[in-house]
Amino acid sequence: MIVAENLTKVFIQKNNEKLYAVNDLSFTAERGEIVVLLGVNGAGKTTAMRMLSTVLKPTSGTATIEGFDLLKHPQKVRANLGFLSGDTGLYIRLTARETITYFAKLYDVEDSKIKERIDEVADLLDMHDFLDKKIDFLSTGMKQKVSIARSIIHDPPVMIFDEPTVGLDILTAKNIVSFIHKCKHDGKCVLFSTHIMREAERIADKIVMIHEGKILAEGSWEDFKKETGLHDLDDIFIHFLNRTKEEENELQ
Repeated sequence: MIVAENLTKVFIQKNNEKLYAVNDLSFTAERGEIVVLLGVNGAGKTTAMRMLSTVLKPTSGTATIEGFDLLKHPQKVRANLGFLSGDTGLYIRLTARETITYFAKLYDVEDSKIKERIDEVADLLDMHDFLDKKIDFLSTGMKQKVSIARSIIHDPPVMIFDEPTVGLDILTAKNIVSFIHKCKHDGKCVLFSTHIMREAERIADKIVMIHEGKILAEGSWEDFKKETGLHDLDDIFIHFLNRTKEEENELQ
């Protein structure tokens, strides 16, 4: 599971002013649950996920992945985590198999088990026809499958998806969403970020709305409808945004 506690990331700008990309973010995500970080572009979703994956160090606060603190045990965190974004970032001169093998070694998968794991993942993602083709000659959908494969080759209990469907065609995006549901079915903890309201509405067990690095609201789709009396997630998001602005104005 994921437990984020007061995660904060501050960037110092050229004029020496502080930019709070993530500001006091706290939430939990359980195994067998899909939690969606929902916010407009620039809300802090990617920064939060990069901290959770140990790519960025928090300015303050921390988080645990499967009980391992990301500051104290970053290697253990990475061993229990799979990370997928919309940017495949694949090396075009390698084949799909070579790419997956490379990441298996990075994740310390035993050499004797790598071939078996690759076959299992290839069965899951229907990749056998292009396993030995170079990345440069693969379609966008095939490349995304390679990205998924390298993220799950070590069979992590926690999966983080950072806007994985952005820029993808309908069929490829549908495959990604189907895979996310399979992760939930397999008992994995899933954290998914998106700025697309309809996407969050379709897949989330719990939605964490964030804006300018802060949480606006947290709950299920049904919770939000009951609380606001609204039935459109766009309207619900704007409702919580306006409420937060009103509260901030009252404090000034």
